[in-house]
Amino acid sequence: MRQFILLTSLLLSSCMVGPNYVRPAVQIPETFKEAPEGWKMAQPQDACPRGAWWTVFNEPDLSDLEYKLNISNQNILASIAQYDQAKALVLQATAAFFPTLGGSGSVTRQKQALSSLTTGDATSPTTDTTVANNNSVFDLYNVTLDATWVPDLWGAIRRNVASTVATAKADAAQVALTKLLAEASLAQYYFQIRGLDTDQILLDDTVNNYEKILKITLNQYKAGTASRLNVVQAQSVLEVAKASAIDNGVNRAVYEHAIAVLIGVPPSLFTYAPNPLVHKEVFIPVDVPSQWLERRPDVAQAERAMAAANELIGVAVAAYFPVLTLTGTFGYQAEHLYRLFRDPSQFWSLGAQLADVIFDAGLRSAQIDQARGVYNQAVATYKQTVLTAFQDVEDNLATLRILEKEEKVLNEAVVSAQWALKIALNEYKAGTIQLLDVLNAEVTAYTAQKNANDVLVRKLVSAALLAKALGGGWDINQLPTYGCCTCEQNKTCPEKGDKSCQ
Repeated sequence: MRQFILLTSLLLSSCMVGPNYVRPAVQIPETFKEAPEGWKMAQPQDACPRGAWWTVFNEPDLSDLEYKLNISNQNILASIAQYDQAKALVLQATAAFFPTLGGSGSVTRQKQALSSLTTGDATSPTTDTTVANNNSVFDLYNVTLDATWVPDLWGAIRRNVASTVATAKADAAQVALTKLLAEASLAQYYFQIRGLDTDQILLDDTVNNYEKILKITLNQYKAGTASRLNVVQAQSVLEVAKASAIDNGVNRAVYEHAIAVLIGVPPSLFTYAPNPLVHKEVFIPVDVPSQWLERRPDVAQAERAMAAANELIGVAVAAYFPVLTLTGTFGYQAEHLYRLFRDPSQFWSLGAQLADVIFDAGLRSAQIDQARGVYNQAVATYKQTVLTAFQDVEDNLATLRILEKEEKVLNEAVVSAQWALKIALNEYKAGTIQLLDVLNAEVTAYTAQKNANDVLVRKLVSAALLAKALGGGWDINQLPTYGCCTCEQNKTCPEKGDKSCQ
């Protein structure tokens, strides 16, 4: 027994094979290229709100919808269920550290052949008592405990646990990413539908203006100063404007239905009342790239997937080494129940088996190559995710910067076009200009205002997409921890920020 305890102690201090994980380096710029001149980098006190990033828009309706989305969105609930599965897999992998213990109990009544009793056949299952009593019918009581343990000699179990932990963290990041994408989509649809409500006012005003023009044209026709062609033209543009005002409802209905699905409600049960946009300034601070990179759940997910793939290389390498299996059995066996737990009825055994594959036709080597290929793919995916993330931020920074300038120009164009339309209507009433001139003025005023409306919507949507690109206030520190059961040979614990194992 003393030798067995010594062997167990040596096994518990066994080594690990395979590469230790090191996060690959990626090129990180010092600043964002497309940040507007004078753009203020985020400070701890003015960074995006943690979690509820949409509150920077100061839109109570949006906040209410986002709250409902985080409770009822089915994609979010599905990602949470997937994370729950990953946590269960961590527990399953951790269970391999420990021995398995099984127990059984049985009662058997059996009749033995009389010939075996009289001949004394050594192979017959007789007992001294049955032979002495020359009785062929007897009871047999049996209680047994069996233990089996496969020590983690080469770190395969530790590597597998580390892989499942990293996968669980990747799934936790996927939950955050799913939430962020759904929240950003909701904000986008919300501002789109508000923009369509703003357009509806413009379209209705345009119809009213064309009705005025038609009325003026009819009066002029009655007075003989306008032709029948002018009346038909005025009538035609009025009907086209009415059709456009009606058609605006198609896109609005589509966005309304999309919002309903995002918040987990059947479209038939959700209605959002018309609510035109008002001009507002939105400020979303931007961290420096090195800090911002830790705010992207998709980057964290790709990095954890890479770590999981690295650990599986070690699992594949460990297959080259022999497997030690320790077994133990302890129990009692007797013919009478009252004798069952007495010393003469006790039996036990301890055993050890060392097994290895001598020839596998290159199977293990191919498995290692496959594991390395999976890891290299994960590295490339991680680096591509980082590059795409930088592009995402730069795109939306550029969009906001350019739209800010465009909005100022369009607002001036709207003022000029509205003034020109007013002059044209007055001159048309006076009969000093033709119908075509006033129609052109109306089209110009409509186009200028429509473009201004579109830019406002695009600004708000880009601001929401920028918040998404910046991680929405999420932080890598929100990833779960799983203790320090997967420390590397260098006695550090990656799950706790490379602190010493306790």
